[in-house]
Amino acid sequence: MSRINPSILAADFVNMQRDLERIATADYVHVDVMDNHFVPNLTFGPQMVGRIQDVSPIPLDVHLMIDDVDRWAPDYARLGAFSVTFHAEATEHPIELARTLRSLGSRAGIAVKPGTPVEPYLDYLAEFDQFLVMTVEPGFGGQSFMSETMAKVERVRSAVRDAETDVWLQVDGGIDRSTIGIAKAAGADTFVAGSAVFGAGEASENIAALRAAAHDHRHDV
Repeated sequence: MSRINPSILAADFVNMQRDLERIATADYVHVDVMDNHFVPNLTFGPQMVGRIQDVSPIPLDVHLMIDDVDRWAPDYARLGAFSVTFHAEATEHPIELARTLRSLGSRAGIAVKPGTPVEPYLDYLAEFDQFLVMTVEPGFGGQSFMSETMAKVERVRSAVRDAETDVWLQVDGGIDRSTIGIAKAAGADTFVAGSAVFGAGEASENIAALRAAAHDHRHDV
């Protein structure tokens, strides 16, 4: 299965509810929370995410690019987010945090930047519901896909298969019709796309095109 999660980082913030309706055919809405500390960009916090939760036609896949996630991540689970992903680089207690998120009713995801090795987390995959491999440096949309990160995707996919656990493998950054197949072939099953959805054309048609492109590159996951 290929899940398409449009990133509202590429949406029109003034017309957020309208743009959420435009992506109602997607699987989840990817909500990037940035604090201008962990990454050099600032988006929004719990209040805005809460309102998005109120009006979104599809569940929220929250991606926290913030410092001190051990303190702040549970707040997003309490808002009712379907999934909350925190960065390995921002937590001191990843397993404990994942367990807390699950206890609050959210799926728990862990993310790594392009330069962060995945190996320290592979023995603990069962503690997570999602593993996000960033395919650009986090902070800004519209960046070019980093193909060198596919080796990490392949490594995580192999570990998920060996562990016989149901961990979704997400990629985020530079995903479009030409790169989604590359990521699918490496083992990804959940795809974040911003500009490729909210750019030219109808968002629903772009989502369908991404699904088709991923489907054309089947992978035994």
